[in-house]
Amino acid sequence: MRTMSPAVEGPVGDAISDWTDVYFKRTKGVIARFGDCSVTYAVFMRRPVLSAPRLAVSWLESVARERGFPIEITVNHREGKWVGSGEPMLYISGSFHHLVELETILLMKLGPACVAAYNAYTMCSDLPRVAFLAMDARHCAGVEMAEIMAYAASVGSERARRKVGAVGFVGNATDATAHYFGEAAGRGTMPHALIGYAGSTVRAAEMFHETFPEQSLTVLVDYFGKEVADSIAVAQRFPELAATGRLAVRIDTAGSRFVEGLDPAASYAALERHAPGAVRGYRDETQLRYLIGAGVSAAAVFHVRDALDRAGFPKVKIVTSSGFSPAKCRVMAEANAPIDIIGTGSFLPENWTETYATADIIEYDGVNRVKLGREFLFRRR
Repeated sequence: MRTMSPAVEGPVGDAISDWTDVYFKRTKGVIARFGDCSVTYAVFMRRPVLSAPRLAVSWLESVARERGFPIEITVNHREGKWVGSGEPMLYISGSFHHLVELETILLMKLGPACVAAYNAYTMCSDLPRVAFLAMDARHCAGVEMAEIMAYAASVGSERARRKVGAVGFVGNATDATAHYFGEAAGRGTMPHALIGYAGSTVRAAEMFHETFPEQSLTVLVDYFGKEVADSIAVAQRFPELAATGRLAVRIDTAGSRFVEGLDPAASYAALERHAPGAVRGYRDETQLRYLIGAGVSAAAVFHVRDALDRAGFPKVKIVTSSGFSPAKCRVMAEANAPIDIIGTGSFLPENWTETYATADIIEYDGVNRVKLGREFLFRRR
């Protein structure tokens, strides 16, 4: 991943006051009347995460420069390091008067990034031979969140590369945040709408290839419910791309139906041939659905892979999408599903309350003081 200064998104200048909790602004007024002091904040989370502080720290430093006040920021866990529940991630020291109204926005930028990074790491670690594409942008609540989530995916991916040699996230869907993945631009070929426009899966592939002949081709094959037939038809239409590994088929089958040629019995049979231990070892109904259910299941991936191989196209890659969360990736890993690439935005936190970072002042003019029950935040001297 190439090193690049992140964009400092978020409120600056007078807008900071508009987006901060009012009680912090009123506290600032009290401090202005009765006198400033030096404080130290401890910032922590209530669940294990990966440290992903870069955007939060960059924003805080930019505000300090703009307003002309000194701060000292201690990052206790380097980017990508595991952080336990309740462990102080940051210590921030400086003027109470200047820092008090910055807490709200700082926490917005820190907590969600750390949870998403943790999720991305587990997904990449469970499927180390699979390449991931970050397709989260459409699920984000605005461009600032989209930047935070792309950054988080890159942090989790980089840790998985270090720890288990994973391929990890190799790109994403938008140009704006491609730099987090060492890319100059986003990646992608076609949505379902292009196939609807073209009238057939093969024709959509032809139109795309005519327009972008230098690009590798990934074709959605579930639009007409012919995942097997259309995969083979596209490979037959582009035999050179198929033979050189520049053709991929993407399975994004809706959860309301089975992939072409499958039903529950046929899905069980596919798993029994390829991964009998997986179907015998499932632990709940959700895991069973990921293995042999409707939509993009492990059985579906094996089924399409078998059809391509029988047709003489072993180098055509399989791309999967549709709800590939940490839990679904773990099941696919247990089944050893033959997936080459996963497109997903499901590293976004599922339980938003887990993303809440908390900041407490632990020192006033060098004297330890914090609300009862938070003494664990004090610095170890």
